This record gives sequence, structure tokens and C-alpha cells, in this order.
Amino acid sequence: MSEEKEIRVPDIGDFDAVEIIEILVAPGDSVEAEASLITLESDKATMEVPAPFDCTITTLKVNVGDSVAKGDLIALATAADAEADDAPANTPTEAPAADKPAPAAEKPAPAPAPTPAAAAPDDADCDLVVIGAGPGGYSAAFRAADLGLKVILVERYAALGGVCLNVGCIPSKALLHAAKVIDDAEFFADHGIKFSKPKIDLKKLEAWKSSVVGKLTGGLQGLAKQRKVEVVTGKAGFTDPHTLNVETDDGSRAIRFRHCIIAAGSRPVAPPGFDLKHPRIMDSTDALELEEIPKRLLIVGGGIIGLEMASVYHALGSEITVVELADRLMTGADADIVKPFRKIIDKRYANIYLKTRVVSLSADDKGVDVEFEGDKAPAKDRFDRVLVSVGRRPNTDGLNIEASGLSLQDNGCIAADDQMRTAVEHIFAIGDVIGQPMLAHKAVHEGKVAAEVIGGEKSGFDGRVIPSVAYTDPEVAWVGVTQEQAKAEGLAVEVGTFPWAANGRSLSLGRDEGVTKLIFEKDTERVIGAGIVGTNAGDLIAEVALAIEMGADMHDIGLTIHPHPTLSESVAMAAEAAAGTLTDLYMPRKR
Repeated sequence: MSEEKEIRVPDIGDFDAVEIIEILVAPGDSVEAEASLITLESDKATMEVPAPFDCTITTLKVNVGDSVAKGDLIALATAADAEADDAPANTPTEAPAADKPAPAAEKPAPAPAPTPAAAAPDDADCDLVVIGAGPGGYSAAFRAADLGLKVILVERYAALGGVCLNVGCIPSKALLHAAKVIDDAEFFADHGIKFSKPKIDLKKLEAWKSSVVGKLTGGLQGLAKQRKVEVVTGKAGFTDPHTLNVETDDGSRAIRFRHCIIAAGSRPVAPPGFDLKHPRIMDSTDALELEEIPKRLLIVGGGIIGLEMASVYHALGSEITVVELADRLMTGADADIVKPFRKIIDKRYANIYLKTRVVSLSADDKGVDVEFEGDKAPAKDRFDRVLVSVGRRPNTDGLNIEASGLSLQDNGCIAADDQMRTAVEHIFAIGDVIGQPMLAHKAVHEGKVAAEVIGGEKSGFDGRVIPSVAYTDPEVAWVGVTQEQAKAEGLAVEVGTFPWAANGRSLSLGRDEGVTKLIFEKDTERVIGAGIVGTNAGDLIAEVALAIEMGADMHDIGLTIHPHPTLSESVAMAAEAAAGTLTDLYMPRKR
């Protein structure tokens, strides 16, 4: 009979003690290698610990409810054959489940321990191939080239830049600026300057938006050429762990690689029965094309993307109705930060239906009939167009991912560790394909980390916080721990809030509805979160993100001399409010 071997908890990432919520085997059970033994659950993820070899369980050393960490003994087992005796007893092979999006401050979900890499091919066409030329992909490709690697960048579409530059961040912000020009003119009517109703030339506006996109995407082509990064246009799919097949206009091309970074991005999704192919039912990409200004527009989804497009179309003349399944808009931010924004759009938009779902959409050549289910919504209504903005899914389903040796999680994402390495040692994944938050600025940093690791640098993704911004009017931005999150997690915090009605710069802009809120850890007085609503909130939030990264406390921020008069002073004054040193408002002494 084989000697008993110990099975211990493998490396489970950045966790000191994780609770066992389920034991999946019993003494006497015969278990195949990679079959799950126990299920662990932390505040961040659920993960299963697999058997490292074919075996028979002889003794369990843990119980449901126990907390375990790396190296703790799970069970004793006898190997099924002599070859298993030399197998390591702590190699994880499955990724944690990713049923829920990770909070912005979290590291990527821990990936399985990399499997031994197949020998890099001697006939490799490149050191690195990058799939996807969005902000994460092109940043990875360019950084790798700077480190001396031979790089091929594969992009499905003719223009580089991915969703962000072509049909996302950049074109939407161009249109949002146009909308803000209109909105600012309306706001100033009460202060002595009144403009006539703007005349909208959609063709010129569309051409200007496209020129902005063209300047950036054209610049990327130049940067690729300068770095000698070969760009291949076509649809990529794996044929084996070291080979991609790319369907180009000139036919199929096989690319042999030593390393790969998957940066394929994501695309909009719609609930079942929502026909996004109908011209009157749009996703966010369609909405940016500005084919017409619908008289009545329904926005399905009260998140950032939907509300940004609501801002654009309202300014251009559409009557806006927003429907949201949750009980509030922008659920990621604290309610008090969203409140000033909500107060303004309540006056602008025709309807905002919360706790309401769309039961059906029936489109014809002239409009869309919509059925609702909710307390305050009508049973039926008709709109000229409907924009569906309820989420995105990773573009992993068209890559023939199984041929690479990888498997997808239930949500279609790929698990990666803090070096962006997947379960296949020479393949890395970044950006939207590894899950929430699906933000371009996160992908850029991840792409650089992956390139540096491949290039032999000591690098890892350790972003303590990732800011979120809604470029609505007013803008809403948040970073780190929210006040609601702190309460739910039992964190002792101190909050400093400064209303922009007491800020000279906001008053001179005629926009005093803003608020800056900072959240501090009570014991250390270090800033751990912030929420800002108001003009240019997206720019202001960067200071707080840096302060959190640097471990600044309320005094560091308050004692930093900010220029006057500026909106940035509101950050310092919120810190002073928490510290009890604020003089621009009277607040009862707390310290």
C-alpha cells in the first residue's frame, strides 16, 4: 500500500485566513487529480482547492467553518499509483469563481498556478503576440517593444485603439463636451447671458467627433511603426498553446509565438428578446453614430454609460426617459454623491423609473413599443428609439481559447494573477477579459505589467484603488472605499464633506451644486476613499487616488497649499473639515 501523503492548502493569493464553507470529499473516497476537495470563501472570492494527484482520502484534517491559510493541512491520502508519490501536494489548478465583479480596489482574481510551459518554438515569429489593440493591448505591445522584444499586435479592426478610442471613451467624451457647451449656455441664462436655441448640424458634429478619434488612432499607427511593432489586421484564434491563426483579408496566417497577451476587450450585452440588430434599438456603439436625434429616447440602464449618453441626447434635443432595475442610479457610488446629479436630471428628463424592468420591446419602422413592470412606470409606452446599456461581456468566446490550454470561468473571463499570468505560463491576460472593473485605465497598467514580466522585469499589478468617473453633467467620480461599503464592512471611518456652494471657483462658474467627500480611516486618519460630484470631478478625483496610494492622511491633504480660487480647494477643505481645521465654513468642534 502506498505511503500516506499530506495534502495542504496551496497558494491562494493575498489571503491570510479563508473560511471553509464546504467539504466535498469523505474518508475512503477515490479522487482524481484536479477534482475539488474543499470550497473556500473570502470577502473577495469563492475558490475550490483541487486534489494534486489521483488518490484515496484516508483522513480529513479540517471541518466546515475552519479558517485556513497557505500550507495548512487539509487531508491525508494515499496515491493511486507509484508515480503519484513524487507529485507536489500543493499545486492549485483551478481559478476562483468570479460570480460577482471585483470592487475597484481589488487585485485581479488569483489565477491557477501556471502549468509547465511547453517549450518555446524555435521557429517563433515573435517573442510576443498581443491580441487586441485597445489601450491595454497597445500599451503592452509598445512597452514590450521598448524592452527589446519582437512584437506582433493583432487587431480585428482596421483602426487601432479598440473600443475606447473608436466607439467608447474618446468619441463619447467628444460628444459629452458638445453637450456641456449647450448645457452651460442654458445654465447661464439666469445670470444675464441668454443664447438662442442652438442649431444642430449632425453631419458637422459627427465629422468633428470622427476627427478627434482619427487623430488618436492615426497616432497609434505612427507609434507602432516607430517601435517596429508589426500590426496584423484580422480575427485571431488559438490553434495550439504557441500558435495563433489570424483570418486576414489576404487569407489565413499562422503566427508562432513565445509569449501571448490576451487583450481582446469586451462588447455590449442585451437581455434576451432585445433585438440589437433593429435600427431603432441601439447599444452604446450605435448611439455614438448620431444618425438622428430621436424625439423620445428610452435609456435602459441607469449606469455610467447609459447616463452619459442620456446627457448627450438630452442636450441635442431628445426627451429622455431612464429605466433602472435597481432602486437608484449609479449604484457603485454613495447615494449622497449621486444626489446633486439626480436633482438636476429630475428637472431635465421626462421620466426616471427605478425598481423597474423592461418586459418587452417591439420595434417597427417608426418606433419602439415598450412594456414595463414597476411601481411608478406605465404598463406601456412608445419611443422613437431605445438605447440598451445594461452591461458588457468579455470577447473571449471567439478565440478558440481551449486550444491554448486555458479554460474560461463561468462569466466568460480568464483568471490571471497579479503579474497578469494565466494558468498557461507563457500566456497572459489583461483588461476586460479578466473581469471587473472594465475600465481602460486599469487595462493600461495591467498591460505594462504583463509586458515587463515577459521582458524579465520585476513587476506586478498592485493598484490599491481604481477611480470610476461618469462624465455626465455634473460629473460624478469616486475612488477607494465608499461610505456605504465602510458601514457594511464595519470599518471605523471619519468623513469630511465640503459643499461647493462655499467654493469661490464653483460660484464663479455658476455651478455650485457640487460636493467633495473624503473618507478617512479613524485610527490612522489616512484617506481610504472619496466621492466628488460637480464640474470636472473626474479630474479632481486623481488627487485623492494618489493620496490613497501614498498613504496620505487628512493633515497631509489639508496642509498642502492648493491654488485659489480653484475647484481643487474643495479636496483640501473636505480634509480640513474632517481634521476640524476648516475656516471657510462653521462646523461644531469635533477635535
